[in-house]
Amino acid sequence: MIDNNRQLIHQDHQAHAVCFPLTLLLDDVSDPANVGAIFRLADALGVERLILSGNTVRPPNRRLSRTARSTDKVVAYEWSDELDAVVARLQAQGYRMVALELTEQSVDLKTVDYRQLEKVCLILGAEQAGVRASLLEIVDYTVHIPMQGLNSSMNVATACAIAVHEITRHLQGAVGAPELKHNIEGGDEKTQK
Repeated sequence: MIDNNRQLIHQDHQAHAVCFPLTLLLDDVSDPANVGAIFRLADALGVERLILSGNTVRPPNRRLSRTARSTDKVVAYEWSDELDAVVARLQAQGYRMVALELTEQSVDLKTVDYRQLEKVCLILGAEQAGVRASLLEIVDYTVHIPMQGLNSSMNVATACAIAVHEITRHLQGAVGAPELKHNIEGGDEKTQK
């Protein structure tokens, strides 16, 4: 049995200023709850910024902000309707373009060594249509999440969370991210690990 295994509250959390070389490009993600959830996970997992394009919902939006739990105020983001220019700029800055989509050429998300890519732009497409064909033509990698059930896809925010976790797990050693530590007042050495 684990001693002193109390649930932590928000005030127990110590934020780390870890920011991975990972940008999320959301193209035509139209559900405010999905975009809000992606803002929240970007904050939680150290994504450097979001780029919103096409019909993607953007702040200010009440439902987005409610789902984001105010992270839409702290996560860096930009909106652009010039998708080609955004992609060209990211590529010029050394970003490798990675689409999260199931295609004939896609590979398992876990098989790519993201540390070798150094800077990653993960592209997420519309809830129904996925990543548009013009983007699939210019990416360095197309990755998918292996599906074990009957369905061939999942919610875009859920898929994004899985992908970002996997990518940042690889990048963690590259940026020297600190281990997660909690500050529990009155806690002994066991509870501080």
